[in-house]
Amino acid sequence: MHPWRVERCNLRRQAEALLPQLLTVTEEVLRSGTYILGVQLQQFEYEFAQMVGRRHAVGVASGTEALALALIAVGVRAGDEVITTPFTAIPTIAAIAMVGARPVFVDIEPDTYTLNPEHLPKAVTSRTRAIVPVHLFGHCAEMEPIMAFALSAGIPVIEDAAQAHGSRYRGQSAGTFGIAGCFSFYPTKNLGAYGDGGAVVTDDDQLAQQLRLLRNYGQISPYQSVVPGYNSRLDELQAAFLRVKLPYLEQSNRQRAQIAALYQELLDIPEIRHPIVRPGHEPNWHLYVIRAQRRDELWRFLEANGIQSNVYYPIPAHLQQAYASLGYREGNFPEAERAAREVLALPMFPELTPEEVELVAATIRRFYGRE
Repeated sequence: MHPWRVERCNLRRQAEALLPQLLTVTEEVLRSGTYILGVQLQQFEYEFAQMVGRRHAVGVASGTEALALALIAVGVRAGDEVITTPFTAIPTIAAIAMVGARPVFVDIEPDTYTLNPEHLPKAVTSRTRAIVPVHLFGHCAEMEPIMAFALSAGIPVIEDAAQAHGSRYRGQSAGTFGIAGCFSFYPTKNLGAYGDGGAVVTDDDQLAQQLRLLRNYGQISPYQSVVPGYNSRLDELQAAFLRVKLPYLEQSNRQRAQIAALYQELLDIPEIRHPIVRPGHEPNWHLYVIRAQRRDELWRFLEANGIQSNVYYPIPAHLQQAYASLGYREGNFPEAERAAREVLALPMFPELTPEEVELVAATIRRFYGRE
């Protein structure tokens, strides 16, 4: 049904509000004559690293490539194993596969949908080379026990923070616990570009230098490559757009938190289970994901009433056809599979109005006969 009365994510509203600034920087970049690896990227990398709290940020072509390059930079090679969660966006798994490594899954915690650290010991083998916890829907994974285990086992941690711009765990920014944190700037993200983009943050000087080589053909100077590399650069125009949007991130995350609170107030009904925020966790509310009884029926009812919602993610990674060769079967990860059957993402973006939230909530209450 189009047009939607309420969209799951409306990018036009934000773009329209920022249009004068976006047009100004577009002209600046075009007039500069430098479109790749220029001053806009350098400045954005500095500003983003400052915001996150790391010495280095390395801009790359996408969040997927951020993760892939970080894995390569820490020494993951073909045939190695990387532990992660099956309940994530498929780019997490694609990045591991891109470097020739084998994803090894552990189940999630049912209240946060993030990697359950209690399952880590049984997943480690002699071929384990990295652990990739995913900060899902803007909620951080339980990093204290994950890092404690990884340190004791001598395994590097690379955080998938693609959905966690500005999220915090025990006062510390997502993406700053492991040796590297990987971010996506896909347009729907809390800090989104107007195209693809990503970044890796780290405090490790040597790792940052390696990432800068890897993103640009392994070149230390034009036409001189010292390591095999790739074409994975965040371009000047996207960096300029991100510099416009970065100062608004904290404010927009607060607006998302207000919307989340309103959903919780208006949908205090037994058929809905709201996101859990554990003590010490400060999510950025990238998505507002509920567990719903009769999920698929509710999804269709909302659509029929002009409200766009979505399921993230309907098929866990271990059951995807693309990764059938890993040998997993239905029942291997029951919490991930149950989440895939029950979760539903409601409309969530900073410009969502209280009236729109009330309409969404009223429609859900009507579906369950709670009006």
